[in-house]
Amino acid sequence: MTAATDTPRASADRTPAVASRNPALAIFALAVGGFTIGTAEFMTMGVLPEIAAGVDVSVPTAGHVISAYALGVVVGVPILAFFGAGLPRRALLIALMAAYAVFNLLSAVAQSYHVLTLARFLDGLPHGAYFGVASLVAASVVSPERRGRAVASVMLGLSVANVAGVPAATWLGQNLGWRTTYLTAAALAGITVVAILVAVPSTPGDPSTDGRQEAREFFGSLQVWLTMAAGAVGFGGLFAVYSYIAPTVTQVGGLDSSTVPFFVLALGLGMVAGTWLAGELASFSVFKSLLGGGISCAAVLVAYFFLAPAGWWLLPAAFLTTATGSVLVVNLQLRLMDVAGNAVTLGAAMNHAALNVANALGAWAGGVVIAAGYGYRAPALVGAALAVLGVLILLWSAAVHRRTAVAASEPVTA
Repeated sequence: MTAATDTPRASADRTPAVASRNPALAIFALAVGGFTIGTAEFMTMGVLPEIAAGVDVSVPTAGHVISAYALGVVVGVPILAFFGAGLPRRALLIALMAAYAVFNLLSAVAQSYHVLTLARFLDGLPHGAYFGVASLVAASVVSPERRGRAVASVMLGLSVANVAGVPAATWLGQNLGWRTTYLTAAALAGITVVAILVAVPSTPGDPSTDGRQEAREFFGSLQVWLTMAAGAVGFGGLFAVYSYIAPTVTQVGGLDSSTVPFFVLALGLGMVAGTWLAGELASFSVFKSLLGGGISCAAVLVAYFFLAPAGWWLLPAAFLTTATGSVLVVNLQLRLMDVAGNAVTLGAAMNHAALNVANALGAWAGGVVIAAGYGYRAPALVGAALAVLGVLILLWSAAVHRRTAVAASEPVTA
């Protein structure tokens, strides 16, 4: 594997510098939005049984609202990235988060499964675009040498959400009703709007952006499609078990529903640990980190299957599931930025689309085996198979890279 496959390609940075009286406060405001989205995305999994009872469907059917949100992210990223590139960025961030608040309110008042599913789809639309635009704004308010740290700080809100926001929202949903979780997410979105208005400076769009040209270059690359497929399939293994953590803990592990927030917390801590570990591994080799993360995730999910009936012994398996899975997230981001060429902005946004395809695929596949009568342990084996398939796609990507490199090095003959 050449160095080109292991390090992101340097690209022209067209993000204009923006004067900010307090860059740290601006970045914190953007990270609050990451916390809001992270909480809203994952809290549904912790109160899935309560949602199922509330809209009078089975738990596997209720799992489709998770898939609906993920599909909303997938649909929203290219549309909003294409049409919003030239808009003033602070105004776009405010509009995206205001829409997020409205659609969470719609989720909270939904009286039927179909309305709730539609609301979750709509709520997913701003997700990826927010992170893409917020990353650009964060990079624009600091000096060039600090841009990487600024973008990482925005993403930190997503990790913190899985440690603090999601367990808290799960507790609220179990004790005050599942609708409270979506009301909480709407309130957080409102707080984010105010924070952005107060702390983030007015930021112009990029008038030189050519959405059509970037889209042609990005979507015309086989390596881009293989990388997104590896993320969409391989990371789906994590969501096959995460989506059904609540009934697995109570019905398979035999624990009380009050213990579910502890398992959700373990999943969140695993994400934080895996994100840190991914950064360390990336300095060694992005591609090898992806392979190692995929293989490790498959092994942990097999262990998850056997530990599920053991009650509290499932806790470390839950932690390791998200820890190994998060190694994939960060390094897939780097890999996608590498193969995206000059369309780095679209590549960064589309990473969220690929990972939310994984969310939808994992939740759907897990629901299928549960509905077929194989029980709440079965999604772990489905997840392991998805992780292995993701590794195979990465190996395909490596083979394509080798063939391309060999062809490029051959001398031109008459």
